[in-house]
Amino acid sequence: MLVVESYPMAVVMCVITMLCWGSWANTQKLASKEWKFQLFYWDYAIGVFILSLILAFTMGSVGTKGANFLSNASQAAPKTIMLALLGGIVFNISNILLVGAIDIAGLAVAFPVGVGLALVIGVIQNYIALPVGNAAMLFTGVAGVAVAIIIDGLAYKKLSGAGQKTAAKGIMISVFAGVLMGVFYRFVAASMSKDFINIEAGMFTPYSAIVFFSLGVLLSNFVWNTIVMYKPFTGEPVKYSDYFKGSTKLHLIGIIGGIIWNIGMSFSIIASGQAGFAISYGLGQGATMVAAFWGVFIWREFKNAPEGTNLMLALMFIFYMIGLILIIAARLV
Repeated sequence: MLVVESYPMAVVMCVITMLCWGSWANTQKLASKEWKFQLFYWDYAIGVFILSLILAFTMGSVGTKGANFLSNASQAAPKTIMLALLGGIVFNISNILLVGAIDIAGLAVAFPVGVGLALVIGVIQNYIALPVGNAAMLFTGVAGVAVAIIIDGLAYKKLSGAGQKTAAKGIMISVFAGVLMGVFYRFVAASMSKDFINIEAGMFTPYSAIVFFSLGVLLSNFVWNTIVMYKPFTGEPVKYSDYFKGSTKLHLIGIIGGIIWNIGMSFSIIASGQAGFAISYGLGQGATMVAAFWGVFIWREFKNAPEGTNLMLALMFIFYMIGLILIIAARLV
């Protein structure tokens, strides 16, 4: 399998993760004009699983280092398989909540609040499990991100025309999503060998972990997505038969969204061998800044905001940037 053996390359992969995780939700925005988010999410989950198989049988099955996908997957211990599946199950419920929050509150709010909170929780949890990097610098960076989250939430409250009840619901769902999203990564990390070249017996390579994680996402979708179809956050219930009324274009948009997200997840996991899980996850979750950029400047979600909101948004971006720079530098000190 292909193994990353330099920290600069790991950082590049984490930056790609950040771009993918911060951009995939644009596919939901594109589809939401004609398509309920629950229907979009079926195709998203399929796209996540498809990408995991593509990587497993390409990058995960070539080269002389580590172990190829099929031989590694066949020797995995039951506990290893369950950890990766559980990561997918926990991620899926958190991401469905996030998608619902985007539907209610928009990209510029749901991502910074939900995924920003996930960054804070995930970095702390992963650093405790496997401490890599300068703790003071890493957690100062996390603090910068936390400040950005608070500023973004305050900016959203200033939006004119946004009902307080709807605003509160969007933020609350984002918070629940963030808490769950902050813990899923540890399950996947725990299923993998700490050494990606000399694989521990019964443990996964990054490529095998991604496949079983993605399988957990797809299988749990029959539970979590079915619940939000029949008990939606807002609006009328969604029927399964509606899915088959969608155009090829709408289905492809969802599949592409899943593929984009899982490129980010896969690169984050692969890069973690050099960067460490805390830094790899934390840097990838800089996606919040990317998503906020899309929401503010492309989708114009704050175009009707009152005076003073732009300054708050500028401060949000500044604190995010400071936080991300410190997270990257934490491995270099």
